[in-house]
Amino acid sequence: MHIGRVVGTVVATRKDERLIGCKLMITQPLNVEEKPIGEALITVDTVGAGIGELVIYTVGTAARYAADKLQSPIDASIVGIIDNIDIYKELISSDYENMK
Repeated sequence: MHIGRVVGTVVATRKDERLIGCKLMITQPLNVEEKPIGEALITVDTVGAGIGELVIYTVGTAARYAADKLQSPIDASIVGIIDNIDIYKELISSDYENMK
C-alpha cells in the first residue's frame, strides 16, 4: 500500500465497460513526509475520497480485488482515507534519510 493525495477527478464518458460505475480520481504519490514523489496516477475510488484528502492506495492485483472487479483493467485503487500519520523519525534508517 502507498500514501497519496487526491488532486483531481477524471470523467471519461467512453471507457472500457468494466469501468462503468467506477469513480476515477487523480492521486499524487507521497513519501512519509507528505512530499510528492513520482507522477500522479489515475485510481479507482472505493471509499468515497474527496479532493485534497490523504489516502491509502494499492496497485496491481490488489487494486482489482479492492474494487471487486477482478477482470477489469484497474491498476490502482484508493482503499482508505488517512486521518493521521505519526512518524517516529528516530526510527527511520539513514538509508531513507539519504534518499530524500
